[in-house]
This record gives sequence, C-alpha cells and structure tokens, in this order.
Amino acid sequence: MNPKQALEFSKDQHCEIVDLKFSDILGMWQHFSIPVSELDENAFDAGIGFDGSSIRGWQAIHASDMLVVPDPNTAVLDPFTEVATLSLICDIVDPVTREAYSRDPRNIARKAADYLNNTGIGDVAYFGPEAEFFILDDVRYEQNQQCGYYFIDSIEGQWNTGREEWPNLGYKPRYKEGYFPVPPTDSLQDIRSEMVLTLEKLGYRVEAHHHEVATAGQGEIDMRYLAIQEMGDGLMWYKYVIKNVARRHGKTVTFMPKPVFQDNGTGMHVHQSLWKEGKPLFAGDGYAGLSPLAVHYIAGILKHAPALAAFTNPTTNSYRRLVPGFEAPINLAYSSRNRSAAVRIPMYQTNPESKRIEVRFPDPSCNGYLAFSAMLMAGLDGIQSRLEVGDPLDKDIYSMSREELAEVPSTPSSLEEALEALRNDHEFLLKGDVFTEDVVETWIDYKMENEVSAVRLRPHPYEFTLYFDA
Repeated sequence: MNPKQALEFSKDQHCEIVDLKFSDILGMWQHFSIPVSELDENAFDAGIGFDGSSIRGWQAIHASDMLVVPDPNTAVLDPFTEVATLSLICDIVDPVTREAYSRDPRNIARKAADYLNNTGIGDVAYFGPEAEFFILDDVRYEQNQQCGYYFIDSIEGQWNTGREEWPNLGYKPRYKEGYFPVPPTDSLQDIRSEMVLTLEKLGYRVEAHHHEVATAGQGEIDMRYLAIQEMGDGLMWYKYVIKNVARRHGKTVTFMPKPVFQDNGTGMHVHQSLWKEGKPLFAGDGYAGLSPLAVHYIAGILKHAPALAAFTNPTTNSYRRLVPGFEAPINLAYSSRNRSAAVRIPMYQTNPESKRIEVRFPDPSCNGYLAFSAMLMAGLDGIQSRLEVGDPLDKDIYSMSREELAEVPSTPSSLEEALEALRNDHEFLLKGDVFTEDVVETWIDYKMENEVSAVRLRPHPYEFTLYFDA
C-alpha cells in the first residue's frame, strides 16, 4: 500500500482520527493521534514531529526533536477505538540528518533483514513466535518504603476451589494440568477465539489457540510465520489485541514470564528459518532433516545464547522461569524432540518448506524487533564462521547424572549475568551496523540502572519469612 492508497483506505473506512504508533527501545508501543485532516501524502515523507526525550532510553532533552514517519503498508482500522481510527506504524527519523534513528527497534529489524540479503546467504528470515500469556481477573501490587506485595487472582485459579463464589462451580485447572482440557474447565475459549478473529481482521493468519499448562488462565495463540520486520510489527499487534480484548471482558493480561509461584512460567518459543529465491535453506539430509547451513545457524544461537538472553529474556522476572531442575529450556543444546533443550527441531511435518528450528528459551517480555534481530545475527555468525555443534541432547535430562549435566552449558541465571555476557560478546551484533555500540550500551545501562539495581535495593516479601526472626 502506498501513501495514496492508505489515504483512500482511510476515506473508505470513514476514519476521523489517525493513530501513529511506534515502539520504544523496551518494546512498548507509544502513540499519539491527529485528526484525519492533518494527514496528507507529504506526511509519509516529511514525517510528523514529537518529543523524543520523553521516550524511555531515547534522546536527551537538549536533542529531543524527532520525527515519526508513517509506513503506509501498515495502514489498518484500529479494532478498539469508538471513533473510526486509521492506525499507522511509524519509523523514527532524525529531523536534522533525515537518517533513520539507530535506537528505533523497527529500524534495527529492517537493518537485520538488509544485512541478511547483503551477505548472499539468504533473502528472507521467517520468524514465528509462540507467545504465552495469563488472562487474570484481578491484579494489585504495591512497593514503597514500608511495604511491598503483589496479589493476582483468576476465576480459574486452583487456589480458589474453596472460595465462596455464590456459587463456586469448580472446574478450575489443577496446577500444571491446563494443557489442555475442554470447557467448562477451559473457561476462556470464547475470549481467545475473539482474540484470534481480531488478529485475522488485522490481516494476520493464526494457526491455533489453546489453554496452556498453568492454572489461572494461561493461554497461547500462534500466528503464522512472517519476515522479521513484519513479525516484529505482528508481535506488537498481538500484545495490543490480547490486552484490549481481555479488557473488553473485564479481565487483564500479563506477559510476565513468571507471575505464578510453583506453576509453569510464560515462554515464547520462536520458530525461525532462512530462505533464498523462494527455497528453504534449513532442509537437508542431516540430523532431524537439517542442512549443514541450519546446523551452523544453531551453533551460532547456542554460542551466543548468554548474550542473546539480554534481549530475549530481558527482565529480572525472566530468570524466575529459567531455573535448573524444572521444565524450562535452560540447556544450551539442540534436539529433535527434547523440549528441555534450548533449540528444538520440530518433527510434526517432513516437507522441506516446513523445516525450521525452534529457539525455546525466549519469553514474551522481550522487544520482538530486537530479540528476532539478535537471534538472526547470532545464527548468521554461526553460518559465516562455520561453527559446529556437538551431539544432540536426546536424553531425558531428569535421568542424567550430575556429571553429565555439568557438561551441558546453560542459560544465564540472572538478568545481570545476561547483561554482562552481552557486554563481553556483542561483536556479532555490530555487523552491517545492525546494532550499534550506542544501542548495546544504552540497553545495558538502562537495564542495570532501572531494573537490576532497582530490584536489588528492595526487600523481597519472602525475605521476611526467612529472616524476620534472625
């Protein structure tokens, strides 16, 4: 869709407002709106000004003027506004140099796609995230100088089997048994279906939706794979749709990796593959039907996984999920069927077009543009350096001895550890100017100051159980 077509679409839909959306560096959509009369073809080139100093991790106040440049290809009707609203995803441009802003996550994903093409290895990278989430009925939290707590609740929560609900009808998924009973135990079927249909109205193909393993409303909706930048846009729409449909029903959604104690956390397994001239590059005659190129790609992912975790698992809460001894895929190994391995090769289908790898340690608190780009750059580094991997991890990890497990490297145990790994290993991200030193340094500094140190300073509620009577 070109600017003229986007304007015609807006007119056909009787739009009165234009909503301009863009992602901050952490992966949260920001927006502002203008009357439709203020949008003309020139705006798609000249852009529209805003204050970049108010966006997390962006410009200093003395250089705050920035431009949003709408992408006409992203024109859709916002499904949640009462007033007919044209939604446009925007790129960020410096008003003086007219250069794409290096800290704009969407720009980073575009540069990653361009870099892949320039290497000659392939011409498109497809990504298919399986983002999980919890649909909750109530959430309260507080943190100040003299108290700190959180409280979440769900009509499905197993802890509510004895609650007076006038009447309590039971049918609450037992811990770790939410995958996947039919209604009435799965009480969220219709809400998830509405989420799916809303995504499809926006132009996204959905392959499946279902309840997930945990009690308390854990779910998953799987969108069909797309090229890297388009899927970055798609993940933003995914979160927007799921949160707003839930709110429409008086419920709320969290993508926190570990909101429920002693039940499954929330992951985002990311399927990915490279293609060239319409042909899949990961299919071959090797282990699990992989090509040598795919094996090198896996080796790059596993080599750089500790640094990747700073982008794919970017919160302190991420590491409540990535804990040894449980089902989380912390083992930096690959396997055709073992879901405890960091990289799995799905075996559902055998045709070459479906051959892909699944990176299992990411979670949906990430910024998709950055996480997808970082994984692509790691995989490409594995191909360019012809990295090799050892034997696949096809054993049951729970039957492995301590000595055997000690030989299998694992994901970082904390956000601080992941950020330190990124500090020491990010040259692969700088190729093609996809990421810049400034982006990497900004990410590390922001996360350390605003998250790692902030959490470290505050007493944890459980510490009172452990230590109050010390």
